[in-house]
Amino acid sequence: MTAQDSKLGDTDDKIFVGKGDEQAWLTLALANRHGLVTGATGTGKTVTLQVMAEGFARAGVPVFAADIKGDLSGISEVGEAKDFIVKRATEMGLAFQPDQFSTVFWDVFGEQGHPVRATVTEMGPLLLARMLDLNDVQEGVLNVAFRVADDNGLTLIDMKDLRALLDAIVPDSGKKAADAEEDPLAAIRKAAQGFGNVTKATVGTIQRQLLVLENQGGTKFFGEPALTLKDFMKTDRDGRGMVNILVADKLLQNPRLYATFLLWMLSELFEELPEAGDLPKPKLVFFFDEAHLLFNDAPKALMDKIEQVVRLIRSKGVGVYFVTQNPVDVPDRVLGQLGNRVQHALRAFTPRDQKAVAAAAQTFRPNPKLDTAKVIMELGKGEALVSFLEGNGTPAMVERVMIRPPSARIGPITPDERKAIMAASPVKGKYDTAVDEESAYEMIQKRIAGTAATADGRAGGNGGGLLGQIGSIVGTIFGTNVKRGRLSAGQVIARDVTRSVTNQVIGGMAANIGKSVGGQLGGSIGRTLVRGALGGLLRR
Repeated sequence: MTAQDSKLGDTDDKIFVGKGDEQAWLTLALANRHGLVTGATGTGKTVTLQVMAEGFARAGVPVFAADIKGDLSGISEVGEAKDFIVKRATEMGLAFQPDQFSTVFWDVFGEQGHPVRATVTEMGPLLLARMLDLNDVQEGVLNVAFRVADDNGLTLIDMKDLRALLDAIVPDSGKKAADAEEDPLAAIRKAAQGFGNVTKATVGTIQRQLLVLENQGGTKFFGEPALTLKDFMKTDRDGRGMVNILVADKLLQNPRLYATFLLWMLSELFEELPEAGDLPKPKLVFFFDEAHLLFNDAPKALMDKIEQVVRLIRSKGVGVYFVTQNPVDVPDRVLGQLGNRVQHALRAFTPRDQKAVAAAAQTFRPNPKLDTAKVIMELGKGEALVSFLEGNGTPAMVERVMIRPPSARIGPITPDERKAIMAASPVKGKYDTAVDEESAYEMIQKRIAGTAATADGRAGGNGGGLLGQIGSIVGTIFGTNVKRGRLSAGQVIARDVTRSVTNQVIGGMAANIGKSVGGQLGGSIGRTLVRGALGGLLRR
């Protein structure tokens, strides 16, 4: 052991993970080649995840990890020199030095961490269809709805926006009297039908699926202020990477929402970050626990997108580490992208388990000293087979090692400790209060009311902001924004002129200043909308 190895720390370019006949080091420059941590329940995967997260944080690399059971939260508190920890450290030639790491807690439901929100527009139709478990026809209608929203400047922020838009694209089959007002949503309905047949039955099915999502907490996830992913990529005042922990115990009760949410985060990173090439260390490391949920029943189109993101996000400086029980949980085409491997014990009780053991053994570079398939079933708690990428990017021979003990606390923190950490959080107050800006729902309601101004035509009405006041003034000039019965021919002409002028004025203003108040997402009028690899919005 060298003097550098005797510390419970890491070198400038490597993370010390464990020790057997050889030492297991994860090279930081190759950490963005992604990785896999597998093993049966209770074999030590969470501790291994914590050891790796601590190493990255020490090296100044921010970390994001989902905490399924709450055990990972202990990384925020000083470790305790318990007998078994000191014993393991001593056996490995280490001097145990308690430590703790700057941590930010996140929670989709806003209960045990800062709320995490995304807008419907940012989520995109592909991931939203996955979340709602829609079939191909329903997904097609959802794509039509997003396209119509983009073309008509209807910003989709929350669930009520999406519901209002879906109602607006349903064909109006009712017969109207000759003197009836024209349908204020006729242009939206016509645009939707221009992209294909949109039926009331299909829209109704999507609406019912939205209700299921709402009952599972989806209304808390969609909204503003939307998450800024750069808040994940920060270091503390000591230059250590911040550890971002997603509280996922409740979120996991809806596995599809959990998997889609993490996939959305990954795709947002992929779209937002610039190309970085090979860096001395990653910009961010992303741990995806219960990774099998990502791939369960995923259609081929989505699998193709997942593979694309995993393959290409390496060049953005992001490392992705999947954590699951069996290697067979990860499709081969994704598994081939995961160069750094940690395999805890597997139990071959069933034919599927035996297949998993054989698959795990075959994915390692053989070591003449080890019968890999046999050792996998013999590993004790805290032991693992490890193969990390070497300097030339090739996998090292598999080694049987004892994972080093974490330096922070092992196990969950108390509610009071969590409150104290959140009170000192660098993002305190930024996301904690929801904001409901003007968006598609309000815009559609104004169209239904017959004008883009306030419903009663008063300049100081109940809504509309600057654009609403402009519409009210123009409407007052022509005298067409007041309640009326049957319109005369002159009034019909004046009404049409008013709407045309108002729409041109409002459209021109919106092209420059976005929505009337200007939420964080901003209006989608007057800018190019491009949807990325997973259907999310690219802001260009």
